[in-house]
Amino acid sequence: MKYCLFFLFGFISLVATAQDYKLEGNEVKIEKQIVFETNAAILQPESTAALEIIKKYLDDKSYISLLRIECHTDNSGDNDANQTLSEKRALAVCKALVKMGVDCKRLIAVGFGSTKPVEDNATPAGKAANRRVSFINAALRNHPIGGMPVDGGGKVAGDTCN
Repeated sequence: MKYCLFFLFGFISLVATAQDYKLEGNEVKIEKQIVFETNAAILQPESTAALEIIKKYLDDKSYISLLRIECHTDNSGDNDANQTLSEKRALAVCKALVKMGVDCKRLIAVGFGSTKPVEDNATPAGKAANRRVSFINAALRNHPIGGMPVDGGGKVAGDTCN
């Protein structure tokens, strides 16, 4: 990861660079992770680096009019609780980005619960991979990308502007 250090008004700030993200299809891939408290929608401080990268991406790509923040869980526990947790986490990520200066109208928070695993939930590594946050380009210049619904088939978590 490359960061630029800025000294402004007595504060040192880390700013993400364009090399910190890449696109795979419509997904923005970053190496840094969003981390939550266990069974909660409270962001851990180590999530700041990932959030800065996503903010930089949106700053660089002003033509991306809507970024979908998807949160996923593994299959442990109750399906309804997992769905609710994923929605709350997606909204928490959006709210954090808004606090950093991202326009709330450019974000949609969507929860998927355990409905879209990327690995086998039978192993600890698989469960860990399934507990993830994905950043998906949903609209370009106010037009949904690929004719898909902007929610990606998940449940919209709430209004990111309130």
